[in-house]
Amino acid sequence: MDSEDRRTADASDLPLEVAPVAIVQGKADDGKQCIRVFPEFEDALDGVEDLEYLTVLYWMHRLRPQDRRRLRVHPRGDRSRPRKGVFALRSPMRPNPIGVTTARLIRRDGLDLHVEGLDALDGAPVIDIKYGRAE
Repeated sequence: MDSEDRRTADASDLPLEVAPVAIVQGKADDGKQCIRVFPEFEDALDGVEDLEYLTVLYWMHRLRPQDRRRLRVHPRGDRSRPRKGVFALRSPMRPNPIGVTTARLIRRDGLDLHVEGLDALDGAPVIDIKYGRAE
């Protein structure tokens, strides 16, 4: 892509493929959840049991389409504060509702990663899992 192409490209011109590698199971009432990794990604788990923390990228699947179009929101939903762009906030209202959380790995049980501190809802597709650090 030359410099002229970069100036005229828009999002529809850029190829992007993302597929889930796992799914979040269970509610986080006690702060603990399970990430069930799909069998085709089992080899990617090699060594994960040696980690203390994981960075988990997931799709916020319950966000409504109209919420994905909101580009400016009140911080933390507080209407007394002026709206800001979603790229300046941790708001779940985003064009691409990708959540990122660092969670403590409790244990690995085959394809199941038992974690604590994951900020994802039951059924959320996990799009990537990486080495993480305590925050």
